[in-house]
Amino acid sequence: MRVCRYPSPLGNLLIAEEGDAVVYCQWEDSVDERIIATWEEDKEQQNALLTMACCQLTEYFAGKRKVFDLPIRLNGTPFQQIVWKGLQQIPYGETLSYADLAHQIGRHKAARAVGNANHHNPLMIIIPCHRVVASNGKMGGYAGGIARKAWLLEKEKGNE
Repeated sequence: MRVCRYPSPLGNLLIAEEGDAVVYCQWEDSVDERIIATWEEDKEQQNALLTMACCQLTEYFAGKRKVFDLPIRLNGTPFQQIVWKGLQQIPYGETLSYADLAHQIGRHKAARAVGNANHHNPLMIIIPCHRVVASNGKMGGYAGGIARKAWLLEKEKGNE
């Protein structure tokens, strides 16, 4: 797996590709160092797919991109796959509750399981798990931290 570091306004993101698909985009400070120690870093920016992912992230953070157009591959359980596909349907600048997302994917009583799948999203920002909030309108959780989630939501609302 090849990986690069993307310096976002909220801290470094680690982006990894394997087999011509982006498979990983996580905040560097939330990643187990033992995992990334086995990856090959693309320090010279030779990998076209990683470069494209970085360019699209730059456009996103500049408010010029609302949807990512990258080949991705998601590795997860069938339920996680359904949830992650549901996340991709949440429009830029909008939010959905965990319960609403559960209802949307046809699993009406699975709000907690949706939250768990959301937490394991391997492609943060690219698959917008930050757009899911609690039913009472509060932030809920976010693997990258609540401050990052709040910043992302505010940024999207300001760029609609």
